[in-house]
Amino acid sequence: MKVHVIGIGLIGGSMVLDIKSIHPDATIYGIDTNESHLAEAIALGVVDKAATFDDLSEADFVIVSVPVDVALTLLPKVLDAIGENTIVFEVGSTKTPICEAVTNHPRRRNFIATHPIAGTEFSGPSAAIKNLFQGKTNIICEVEKTTFKLQEKALELFKRMGMRIRYMDPKSHDKHIAYVSHLSHISSFMLGKTVIDKEKVEQDIFDMAGSGFESTVRLAKSSPAMWTPIFKQNKKQVVKTLEEYIANLTHFKELLEQDDYDAIFNEMQSVNKIKEILNGMKK
Repeated sequence: MKVHVIGIGLIGGSMVLDIKSIHPDATIYGIDTNESHLAEAIALGVVDKAATFDDLSEADFVIVSVPVDVALTLLPKVLDAIGENTIVFEVGSTKTPICEAVTNHPRRRNFIATHPIAGTEFSGPSAAIKNLFQGKTNIICEVEKTTFKLQEKALELFKRMGMRIRYMDPKSHDKHIAYVSHLSHISSFMLGKTVIDKEKVEQDIFDMAGSGFESTVRLAKSSPAMWTPIFKQNKKQVVKTLEEYIANLTHFKELLEQDDYDAIFNEMQSVNKIKEILNGMKK
């Protein structure tokens, strides 16, 4: 088996580590514009060899794991280069622009649009870890546009990685992910900004930061190079979620100003049911 990963970071790197565990005889080829990333990935054993686009015609799987703005122009070129039996999947956090970019490509049937909802705040080849996708959901969009035999090939691999499969149209994906992922990252970035701005005049503030702050601001360590294009591509949905979030923050502020602590208690109590939802997700 020949597997090519384009963009060797957390998601792409973790995927090929799992593929290597599932198929020990597989050869993992890496393509990355960052030569130091490629060298690091080889040194760490994430990939076996360097490759170029000229090698894609022999690939069984091609994983496109690059920033979503890069994927828009890169993905059609990948489809131009692959063989008849190659399956290509792109793993970014937006799906509508990606699907639109290849909708009329002659090899659209060789492409499967995916979003494995897994990750950490780290990036680069050293961030790749085995079993990252165990028990995680993989959103697949427009599966009907992928030829059936290649669908089966990809789905079997995803299931052996331990992923749950969920089918969704691209617009619904982008709407829902804006709430549960994109807004979370913005909240974390802006909380970090608020504290950093304040820390300039109050040096002791980080000495008082506990595990609650650390877990809430964890996502602020994520790569701006990856997240800025995501916010750009999903601008409409992200703006909508921000409007709703800001309205809730403003309402909470007003309750404080009004000394309405019964309402504040009720607000928080009503949100406590999220524990049940998250426990259900884990199960």
